[in-house]
Amino acid sequence: MRLDKYLCDALGATRKEATKIIKSGDVTVNDVVQKSGSFKVTDDCSVEWQGREIIKPGPRYIMLFKPDGFVCSHEDGFNQTAFMLLDEVKMEDLHFAGRLDVDTTGLVLITDDGQWSHRITSPKHKCEKTYRVWLADPIKDEYIAQFEQGIQLRNEKDLTLPAKLEIVDRDENEVLLTITEGKYHQVKRMFAALGNKVEHLHRERIGAIELCDSLEPGEYRYLTQQEIDSIWK
Repeated sequence: MRLDKYLCDALGATRKEATKIIKSGDVTVNDVVQKSGSFKVTDDCSVEWQGREIIKPGPRYIMLFKPDGFVCSHEDGFNQTAFMLLDEVKMEDLHFAGRLDVDTTGLVLITDDGQWSHRITSPKHKCEKTYRVWLADPIKDEYIAQFEQGIQLRNEKDLTLPAKLEIVDRDENEVLLTITEGKYHQVKRMFAALGNKVEHLHRERIGAIELCDSLEPGEYRYLTQQEIDSIWK
């Protein structure tokens, strides 16, 4: 792909704007300044503009550590949106592959690949999501069996699908819960149905993709190819 076309696609720039950017001398390919728009960019090239890597055009797959107080939507009249944490072009093309409540923290996946995100969010694919949960009241031993059997949620006709509950710390009322659905406020409603209240909720895993330990709240990174491919398995 020509370098000017590469920048047009990656930055959402016009051909005239891309040409100007290239001629400024701020664009490097494999650490070498390139001032020709006709330069051929191959798959193994690393393109940077003003020291920032420009990801090649194509589907984007992003892991975000969502902090408390951010909503998973493009617009919200009351809260900050998680998109404000991204430094990306063509933000309108991106969407969340499974949202989190405003007060829930942790792993959020963002993409512009609709088929990929459908594999995560569609109930028929039963993609696992693991949450670390802190409860208001002590954990009862019978919770484990109740989650395995399914919970009757208020205003729902059917029981929830079997879920796995692991007790982490009884003193802190801390558990790990793995579910394969994504009903509205599901985790909070499941514990409420058992007479307990979720004090804090944090998502750690979606499928085989785990929240990166090196990320701080509000930070993000692109997924590895292995992580991307894992959703199709």
